[in-house]
Amino acid sequence: MVSERRSLYPDAEELRVWRDFVETAQALHDELAARLQQECSLSPGDYAVLLALSEAAARRLRSSELAQTMGWERSRLSHHLGRMERRGLIRRDRCATDSRGAEVVLTAEGADAFRAALLPHLRAIREVFVDSLSPERIAAVGDAMAALRTARGIYRR
Repeated sequence: MVSERRSLYPDAEELRVWRDFVETAQALHDELAARLQQECSLSPGDYAVLLALSEAAARRLRSSELAQTMGWERSRLSHHLGRMERRGLIRRDRCATDSRGAEVVLTAEGADAFRAALLPHLRAIREVFVDSLSPERIAAVGDAMAALRTARGIYRR
């Protein structure tokens, strides 16, 4: 019995789908980012930090844990947190259990900004992504993303 071997390289159709995926994901991300900035004065990074902190116990996370949750390098996060701190969205406290660590804390201003952005951002997701697809296609996209995460060992943050 001769087994079929897949080529080491994607064929033309596979490459076309890959490019469509990359270009479409980037275009959707760019549109959502522009709307978030325009409507709420937040960047996608700001929103991701505020979301993670709003879901955390006591609205605080160690910097290292926040970086891991977001999938960011710690240096990138540190620079971003500095900008957010200057705007009053977060503050950084010394970690009570580890003098070398810091905890990032959601401020009242940050919580207000997140609440103000939540509904406009969800509405934008609906308009930009969800409304463009039938329920069956939403399910198919979900299945495809789950297959990719499983194959690559990517776990939801």
